[in-house]
Amino acid sequence: MAQVVFDAVWKRFGAVEAVRELSLEIADGEFMVLVGPSGSGKTTALRMLAGLESVTAGDVSIGGRVVNRVAPRERDIAMVFQDYALYPQMTVFDNLAFGLRRRKVPRTEIERRVGEAAQVLDIGSLLQRKPGQLSGGQAQRVALGRALVREPQVFLMDEPLSNLDAKLRTQTRGEIRRLQLQVRTTTVYVTHDQVEAMTMGDRIAVMNDGVLEQVGTPEALYERPANRFVAGFIGSPAMSFLEPRAAASLGLPRTDAAIGVRPEHARRWRHGLLGPLHGTVAYVEALGRETFLGVDVADSRLVVFEEGRAAAEVGERIEFGLVPEGLRYFDPESGRAL
Repeated sequence: MAQVVFDAVWKRFGAVEAVRELSLEIADGEFMVLVGPSGSGKTTALRMLAGLESVTAGDVSIGGRVVNRVAPRERDIAMVFQDYALYPQMTVFDNLAFGLRRRKVPRTEIERRVGEAAQVLDIGSLLQRKPGQLSGGQAQRVALGRALVREPQVFLMDEPLSNLDAKLRTQTRGEIRRLQLQVRTTTVYVTHDQVEAMTMGDRIAVMNDGVLEQVGTPEALYERPANRFVAGFIGSPAMSFLEPRAAASLGLPRTDAAIGVRPEHARRWRHGLLGPLHGTVAYVEALGRETFLGVDVADSRLVVFEEGRAAAEVGERIEFGLVPEGLRYFDPESGRAL
């Protein structure tokens, strides 16, 4: 296990600045998630850590050693990719053992490591199968096992669940988190899916256009976003916004800022809420235990939350209010949280 540090790291591809002055410390044993939209620089940062991309400026260190010019195989890291990259002609056992054999690890040690990884990942019954005989979830667990047997200082994971269906993603998310908590290996996990980020990471680093916008615990990012980008990216459904002019037209008390409203803070009208406000239902998203209503009001669209199934239809006018203590305010020019 080891601490990972990005110290004022830049990555340029010609005139394109993919990562700009990234400074981030990842503690020994921490599960850090890098999250952001496509093109945010998160995967480039991971590839620089792995040694698959060179560093234009700044330093990347693992365990206190600057690794800018260290070959990937000498960094003591193990990487799990989007595609499982298993050798189709080999059994699961041989796929798990392949890297260890290349490093000339003794056979008894290989058997020990493979056996322990198979037990942790519940793939012991699959060891004599070939990848073509595995489901997507099983293949992904084998890919995780191949990283696990390396016993590296750092695990690097590049959107490892993106090829799985929704049910398997949820299940494998839990398996990866349980595995990391068990072995306590420093892990850097890249995803564009903020639900994965919120449910897996000890801390989350939100990136946008090559810049680190905010780093903190899932709770801190959700409750105290540093700016409008983070507020709108973290959360599902995302935070909605009322611009100052819209706030003024609705008679809301603060009209010098953009107002951020999470779905749980917009409810059907009742005493104690800020309002009442009136809007037109644009869509209904019924999820069984809860319903989200997209409501158009004052040139904005807010998401209104209701428990259970809501008796509302598209085109209907509804009356709702806002939970005052749940609102967040942002500078209308810079987007900075106020």
